[in-house]
Amino acid sequence: MITIDAEHLTSADLLALADRQVPIQLGSETLHRVLGSRQVLERLTQAPDAIYYGINTGFGDLCDVRISPDNIEALQRNLILSHACGTGEEIPPRINDLIQLLKIRNLSLGYSGVRTETLHQMVALFNAGVRPVIHSQGSLGASGDLAPLAHLALMLIGEGMGDFQGSRLRAKAILNQLGLSPLQLGAKEGLALLNGTQFSTAYGAWAVEEGRALLGWADATAALSMDACLCQSAPLSDHLHQLRKQHGQIFSAAQIRKWLAGSPLSPLPRPAVQDPYAFRCAPQVHGASHDAWNYVHQVIEREINAVTDNPTVFSEQEEILSGGNFHAQPVALALDFLAIAMAELGSIAERRIFQLVSGKRGLPPFLVHKPGLHSGLMIAQYTAASIVSQSKQLCTPASVDSIVSSNGQEDHVSMAANAATKLYRVIENTRTVLAIEWMTAAQALDFRDPNQTSALLNPLVQTYRERVPFLSEDRIISEDIHQTIDFIREHDTMVLD
Repeated sequence: MITIDAEHLTSADLLALADRQVPIQLGSETLHRVLGSRQVLERLTQAPDAIYYGINTGFGDLCDVRISPDNIEALQRNLILSHACGTGEEIPPRINDLIQLLKIRNLSLGYSGVRTETLHQMVALFNAGVRPVIHSQGSLGASGDLAPLAHLALMLIGEGMGDFQGSRLRAKAILNQLGLSPLQLGAKEGLALLNGTQFSTAYGAWAVEEGRALLGWADATAALSMDACLCQSAPLSDHLHQLRKQHGQIFSAAQIRKWLAGSPLSPLPRPAVQDPYAFRCAPQVHGASHDAWNYVHQVIEREINAVTDNPTVFSEQEEILSGGNFHAQPVALALDFLAIAMAELGSIAERRIFQLVSGKRGLPPFLVHKPGLHSGLMIAQYTAASIVSQSKQLCTPASVDSIVSSNGQEDHVSMAANAATKLYRVIENTRTVLAIEWMTAAQALDFRDPNQTSALLNPLVQTYRERVPFLSEDRIISEDIHQTIDFIREHDTMVLD
């Protein structure tokens, strides 16, 4: 069992927990914090003149409507039912798991006023492998990710649908199979479940870890392309990059130099005094994405460990404060930034693909014997170009938009959820483009035979060739691309060592 407590969680920690290899549990200190928070909430709300947003009032523009004590449970249930307005495609299973973990994490910090039994039920459902049906559309990223988190909360009260043991079932059926009863939510609990940035932060945590791997692959694929294209080594000199003083650029150049060290191709004559920007400026472009990733990584890890619901219960001070920690502007800006940074990796990779298939530097057009009879990798570059164009369109920032909602009460929203779902597609697109570059560079390298690449790159290329053989004549390239995507996924650790 892994105990959820107040210790700092990284995005990598979170993804490891999402693997469900080991069950999670709530530690005694966590339960003590949660219980203390609940006791303070119940004590403060019993005062005759007490009025607290969402605890004994309506929601949004209905915040001035007082709710009688005998309707408090109905208020919380109605909140979940009315806010379950999600539409669009269902979110990926991995993101579903991360949302559940993040909500458990958020509530376990002891500032939300929920009951311990509510948290225990959430943990039991997660450990059982239950995935509530959650849709990708519906959140404005300001009053929390209300719609998607409402679909998460439905499962707890025995409503909605979920996936369990390979079947799509009604929530009540899942709870019955697990020996659990639908929760009768107490004061504030429905609001605590719905408020928060867990939907957008889940996408962010996934994207940060995927982005870490893609940055490693971008440097590796660029190195292989540069070696196959007989590029100059001078642009990789540390002396040059130290003068620029940009940390990501310095790091990227060092990584590419590491990949190329000792290559048997390096002594061969260079065909040009200067190489195209896609090769020569790879450290500058990749490095900027490295720096952007570092910033986003910090923002997402702060959010993983943050309290983002409302109102907030402060046990020691014995007060309940209503604020706006649910507003996801920090996350929205970061996710938009990461989408741009990841898309740029794909953009410059596509230019290297273009150069490799152009029939220059002693390489045949489209990297195939008998070009004309065979088209080789001609259309692979088309595919990369199409994907890169789509990513550029997806990089229009979501965070610059805001649409007034709740009759003007919620008059500025972050659109973080839209930034999150766009980023997911950009990450997947970038992985595909890098896979096409790797496939293309490996094909180009084979035309340098008997020369091979560096001692670090060569084993990776040889392992790849066991899956995707040299393209000697036309075949279905889509199958090669998908095999290469799988290869990249399976060998992430090799580019991060």
